[in-house]
Amino acid sequence: MLLSFRVSNHRSIKEEQQLLLARVDHAGETEADGEPGGRTDGEAGNKAGGEAVPIAALFGANAAGKSNVVDALHFMASLVRTSHRDAEPGTGLVRSPFLLDEESAAAPSWYVVDLVLGGVRHTYGFGLDDERIRDEWLYRYPGGGRQTVFQRTGDDIRFGDAVPRPELDLVRSITEPNALFLTVAARSRQAEIQPVYAWFMNVRFRAGGAHGSPDPGSLLRLQDPERAESVVALLRAADLGIEDMGIEDFDAAEAGERLSLRGFADRLLRELRRTELSTCLFTTTTARVWVQQKGRGGSSIRMGLEDQSQGTRMLFDYAGPVLDTLEQGGVLIVDEVDASLHPRLTAHLVKLFREPATNPRSAQLILTTHDASLLGRCGGEEILRHDQIWFVEKDRNGESALYPLSDFAPRESENRERRYLGGSYGAVPVLNDERFEAALAARGKAAADGEDAEE
Repeated sequence: MLLSFRVSNHRSIKEEQQLLLARVDHAGETEADGEPGGRTDGEAGNKAGGEAVPIAALFGANAAGKSNVVDALHFMASLVRTSHRDAEPGTGLVRSPFLLDEESAAAPSWYVVDLVLGGVRHTYGFGLDDERIRDEWLYRYPGGGRQTVFQRTGDDIRFGDAVPRPELDLVRSITEPNALFLTVAARSRQAEIQPVYAWFMNVRFRAGGAHGSPDPGSLLRLQDPERAESVVALLRAADLGIEDMGIEDFDAAEAGERLSLRGFADRLLRELRRTELSTCLFTTTTARVWVQQKGRGGSSIRMGLEDQSQGTRMLFDYAGPVLDTLEQGGVLIVDEVDASLHPRLTAHLVKLFREPATNPRSAQLILTTHDASLLGRCGGEEILRHDQIWFVEKDRNGESALYPLSDFAPRESENRERRYLGGSYGAVPVLNDERFEAALAARGKAAADGEDAEE
């Protein structure tokens, strides 16, 4: 369970920003205070502690930096999972520092998470530059007091008194400067490290917008008779008129023979859309997803997934990651969810994570969106709690700042959607109509002058 994530010097994020998922009451206090977490520049205190919220939604204008916040967490998780494979000696590291001043571009980037795993709080973080891992640490807090699992400064890696030493000493000797010690130790099956590494393995990421083919997890679920019903139930609950769906093997060669020359190009493209879905799942044949819907007069009609709306296709695309996260726990990150889903479908996904009955493993959903309707109500109840709402705003220097709705001590009865669109919380685009009109007028004048010159 993620309590907080801190990052500095990543894309448009220059100074340290914190996404805090600990529950906050209406007075703006966290339900429980924690001891100082990891380090960024020295020790950095925070209020991560207690129970975590299952959802965090980030709102803001275009190019404000919402995607950069979730990209930072995705980058951290990806590096934990792969640094043992990518750490060729002397190759350095690929990162995305703040580039609008030379000092930040050369300075280290920092990433820190506070987690609750098996009822025990853990803090893990690291700092890196273009050449190597500069610092890395893992602390845990059994009974509230801090224990050091390991602490790394450059090539010096030290272990806490309560940590078994011989095997970790061996791991230390084979850890490259550009590899994370956590990754190498976890791949060496060190029990002290495994819970944190397993959490990072359960971070999933989906970007909004159209994709070439459905998520492989959705296809695998639909192929498995024991898990296919959960996919169908998810789409049924969205009131899309879907009765059933499944996967059938589809021979692309036979499909090609059936194509006539008339309308060949259009029909070929249609067949490619049908058969592109899962060459990773089938070797000699490809797969086609079919959807059974209610027709007129109570009849049922079977069509291909490619015949459905983009919203239906995208909800199916999300089905695998959403259901896997709800069943297994972990974090699902969805960037720009409104690029593909109707607000009511997004509210439906939010509710799955909000309700204990559908989220028994305390899975968490982190999403970015422009859709202000998610600040309101659906079916008479709030879609998002006040402590699940965050805003991202970029200043004139190109630096992004992250802050919660709870900073404004909102009243339970206030219309958050209207106040946000009215600019009360910031994080909305500032439009200059006069400048836009002047630019159009200047362009029109230039075009007219050009025509006069030609005459």
